[in-house]
Amino acid sequence: MKNKAANYTNTRPSNPKAILVGVSMPGTPSPSEISLEELKGLATTANYDPVATFTQRLAEINPKTFLGSGKVEEVKQAVRHHNPEAVIFDEELSPRQNRELENILKCRVMDRPWVILEIFSNHAQTREAKTQVELARLKYELPRLTRMWGHLSRQRGGIGMKDVGETQIQLDRRMIRNQIHKLEKKLVQIEKEKKTQRKNRSGVYKVALVGYTNAGKSTLMNCLTGADTLVEDKLFATLDSTVRKIKKNFPYPVLLSDTVGLIDKLPHDLVASFKSTLDEVRNADLLIHVVDLSHPEYAKQMNTADHLLREMGVEDLDILTVFNKVDALSDIEILDQAIHAFPSSISISCHSGQGMEFLREKIIYHYEKKLSPFRLELEHSQAILIQEIRKVALVLKEDYNSKGIVLSLRLSPEAKAKLESILKQPTL
Repeated sequence: MKNKAANYTNTRPSNPKAILVGVSMPGTPSPSEISLEELKGLATTANYDPVATFTQRLAEINPKTFLGSGKVEEVKQAVRHHNPEAVIFDEELSPRQNRELENILKCRVMDRPWVILEIFSNHAQTREAKTQVELARLKYELPRLTRMWGHLSRQRGGIGMKDVGETQIQLDRRMIRNQIHKLEKKLVQIEKEKKTQRKNRSGVYKVALVGYTNAGKSTLMNCLTGADTLVEDKLFATLDSTVRKIKKNFPYPVLLSDTVGLIDKLPHDLVASFKSTLDEVRNADLLIHVVDLSHPEYAKQMNTADHLLREMGVEDLDILTVFNKVDALSDIEILDQAIHAFPSSISISCHSGQGMEFLREKIIYHYEKKLSPFRLELEHSQAILIQEIRKVALVLKEDYNSKGIVLSLRLSPEAKAKLESILKQPTL
């Protein structure tokens, strides 16, 4: 095994300290500095202060401690030196590995999925998001309860404290299972409410922004809709999905939703529990995959997002790839290579406005592509209905003759029922 020396950094006394551990899995390259930097960003977003970083290339995974014994001893010495709140691993640990490491290190041990769950728990605002995060967190926590460290102690409504006995752990598990059952029932009710809301939007063209966290989705949302969605240079700054109407230079009613950012090694239980939120993606007519082209591993981030989208079952939807932050590129060849690899993509900069008009045209193109031609004959007395018809269909041509009015329309399948409803209205 090839080990790297620990890299110590300055501390900020305001937040609890954490030691970070990155590894390269068997058959993969050395630990990615980008992945470690992302783990540091996750830890910082979860309000930890990283004070030391360890990396190791593994020939095989230790089933008990994940790391080799020598590296575990190095981390143990660092724990004694820094007295951190937690040691955070960049890979998912099994419940057994979690328990063994805590017994050896005598401090809390977390993995990347758990840190993501903490962030989601801190950022959830709506009743739906809070319920979804709590459900995912409890499912992940259940097999990881230990006698020494209560993982929920830093969370609202935490279960499990330090130095509890075996009987207390059994009680905690029973409480967690009961709470999981209650939350699952609550989500069923929330899902019914969401279906009603989506049904009310069924006749409107829906566009969803998807992509890796911090790719600029919320900024793009604000550019297209004039909304005031929170924008921060921070992982998972936006958690709750936001739906707004596109107002600027759009001839048709289009709803745009800003969804939670995707990230590598996203906890499976979190993906499952966010079914309702992800339905904003599944029920969209068009997905805009926003990519931060200035990121050095943008291709890997794209692959991660594509994999998660396939897991959601949306690979059959129209997807428009949008390369964002092109104004931050140090080498224009990066853009040329990206456009060559994805010929149907477009490049934009939300900061400078570059490419925004072309993006609007692309959305309109995808909208009109779904419309079917339709010929409608009206009596002269029904001319008053044309204004209402324009709200549900694209009127290409109006022909007036002695017999009546002939309209050449393009409309979506959902709009036909609304058109029939309009034609049933009484006229003078």
